[in-house]
Amino acid sequence: MNKDAQTGKNIALIVAAGSGERSKQTIAKQYSNIRGKAMLAHSALSFSHHPQIDEIYIVIGAGQEELAQNALLDIPIKGLIIGGKTRQESVRNGLNYLSKMPINMIFIHDAARPFLPHKVIDDLLAALEHCDGAIPILPMADSIAYVEDRAMAAPANRDKMGRVQTPQAFNFQPIYAAHQAVRDTDYSDDAQIMHAAGHKVAIVDGDSSLHKYTFAEDFMNHSPKFRIGSGYDVHRFGAGHSLWLGGVKIEHDLGLVGHSDADIVLHALTDALLGALAMGDIGDHFPPSDAQWRGASSDIFMKFACDLARDKGYAIANADITIICEAPKIGPHRQAIRNNIAHILDISIDQISLKATTTETLGFAGRGEGMAVQAHILIENYA
Repeated sequence: MNKDAQTGKNIALIVAAGSGERSKQTIAKQYSNIRGKAMLAHSALSFSHHPQIDEIYIVIGAGQEELAQNALLDIPIKGLIIGGKTRQESVRNGLNYLSKMPINMIFIHDAARPFLPHKVIDDLLAALEHCDGAIPILPMADSIAYVEDRAMAAPANRDKMGRVQTPQAFNFQPIYAAHQAVRDTDYSDDAQIMHAAGHKVAIVDGDSSLHKYTFAEDFMNHSPKFRIGSGYDVHRFGAGHSLWLGGVKIEHDLGLVGHSDADIVLHALTDALLGALAMGDIGDHFPPSDAQWRGASSDIFMKFACDLARDKGYAIANADITIICEAPKIGPHRQAIRNNIAHILDISIDQISLKATTTETLGFAGRGEGMAVQAHILIENYA
């Protein structure tokens, strides 16, 4: 049915009433900071930006009003509802609060799943055109077994099982009635209540980004998925010095002058990686005042930055490097430099772009007094 022809609203009900004791956070986990926002704010913001969601209500624990208001700030929330002792009681409180309003569809979502793609909402809306309930499910990748007394009791068919996520979407009146009918059984989610009431619950494809934050280790790495950094370095030419570019020795009548081997490519690339990690620059970690780095091979700096990235759960997605000089010609050495950088970074050569340009005889590079390098790097969180 076209929403324009419906009288009721589509409501998002975010359940955020728990204490989150298993997460071992200093405050209830739904108010913990995840990627720059309170966890609760992420899914609320996603719902607020979806054109088919009319209003958002949050179920919170008693005494959490100030925490919720601080977490949500300018997100347009219609109301806060006090929850109960269990998730089921909290959802029922929310449904009771909403029951006097003209509601068409309701999306019941756990605040502990902060990253909500709009495609999941779209798919649930489409599924509700044909049934009274729909849930997102991920397929089971591992083998499954029934367990009893800490031993395998029997195998299970993983092809007939799935990992249930939220939001779970329902036509309002059927899920409201199903909740009112249940008192003695504590179900783990609303789809089970709907199914127990005899309603068909359709499934749509879930999304791995809807990961549920439950235990302390879930909070150990919540860094941005991608980070980008840029580096820029300049060295002057001097007689009696070798010319190293990207760890490759280039035959030229002049070399670059610097405290280490003056490998301008690796210096700019290292600074780009340190910048992406927000960890300063080469000078912070390898000060030129320290004699031990005199004449040092710059791949030491690059490998150090790579180790820092891996320790923080990041892998290099790609790097783009531009060498600025009049001479020597970089073209004949491009592949050797790319190969060596890929080897140092332990990535594929097709993740390394290397270009060269001149300044049309303008400036210090144009006068042949030195070289400059610009480097940009993208890193991806894999943890």
